[in-house]
Amino acid sequence: MTASRLAAARRRWRAVVLMLLCVAVFSLMDAGLKTLSTRYPPFQVAALRGASSLPWLLAWALWSTGLAPLLRVRWSLHLLRGALGITMMAAFVYALRTLPLSTAYSIFFVAPLLITALSVPFLGERVGPRRWTAIAIGFAGVLVVLRPTGSGMLTGAGLAVLLAALGYAVSAITVRVLARTDSTQAMVVWLMLLMALGAGLLAWPQWTPLRAADAGLILGIGVAGALGQWAITEAFRLGEASLLAPLEYTALLWGVLLDATVWGVLPDAVTWLGAGIIVASGLYLLRRERAHTEAEHP
Repeated sequence: MTASRLAAARRRWRAVVLMLLCVAVFSLMDAGLKTLSTRYPPFQVAALRGASSLPWLLAWALWSTGLAPLLRVRWSLHLLRGALGITMMAAFVYALRTLPLSTAYSIFFVAPLLITALSVPFLGERVGPRRWTAIAIGFAGVLVVLRPTGSGMLTGAGLAVLLAALGYAVSAITVRVLARTDSTQAMVVWLMLLMALGAGLLAWPQWTPLRAADAGLILGIGVAGALGQWAITEAFRLGEASLLAPLEYTALLWGVLLDATVWGVLPDAVTWLGAGIIVASGLYLLRRERAHTEAEHP
């Protein structure tokens, strides 16, 4: 193996390790958010999520790029991302009050399918019949998890996860546009700042005094969120999206592990079936998108 190929292989392995680290710490952060969701209103938890991670991410941004790139930004799109971030986080926290992590993740995995579907009207991208079929099958998997008939999961919590996934998908579309002009550091810092301020204002009428016993948990959420953001940024800097994106599905394993060890619950067979359909659809979609990209840019 030549030196250049060996260096490329090392970069890919480092990217894989960083992506797995990112998924793990974000899962731990979500477990912390689930714990806080039973003690504070959703908008307050969203504000705490943004505020607790902001100092760490701001320090990273100032160290890596300096102040100037944080100020030369497209304010309209950042404000839109802030509103989407607040909606997404508050909806997800609301859902976590009653849903197991594994079930919430299973439904949230529809987000990559939504991103592909929304890229058609918003970005003018072309999606062929095979990818539309994968999207439709993925949504069928969501219906399996939600079980809209009988005593299923089609509740406010299940719909809240779908709303969070939609917010994430639209936010991801704005990132594709912002990435042409704005730095990753600027996108992360302004998202956390706007989330902290916006969600804090919305939570203020029903603000619940923070308990001293939760200080360590809030600090842990902030550190985990910042570490996960740094890890995912570095991972995608070093490795290809087609290599790293499938690793996001390892969150389901973390969700099951945390549900079992912390809350003593496990997903039932129907949830596993629906999650399997969604994940399989997402993996097929990633494969088709990679083939489509390679065909356009040989």
